[in-house]
Amino acid sequence: MITFIIGVVSSNMVISETGDKDPSEVVIDELLGQWLALIAIPHTIGYALSSFILFRLLDIAKPFPIRQLEKYPTGWGVMLDDVAAGLITCGLLNFYIYVS
Repeated sequence: MITFIIGVVSSNMVISETGDKDPSEVVIDELLGQWLALIAIPHTIGYALSSFILFRLLDIAKPFPIRQLEKYPTGWGVMLDDVAAGLITCGLLNFYIYVS
């Protein structure tokens, strides 16, 4: 939660300085999203690599509902789409691990 709040505040600061609605200089959103993707999966190199790849694919493709979250204004949109991608990644990997 603290990382999310710091991300929203710092994103807002960079957005106001640059005018860019999703500045590439801000990486705290990627950090939090990947951390959420890894938090509840077994700690192996295979799952870590799978998590990274799946998270990046979701973050780039932005399927529903990730794209809608990106539309929130300022730092909220910067952070929310990556949080969603991380949580969906974690959920999909857990489904694979425990159901298949």
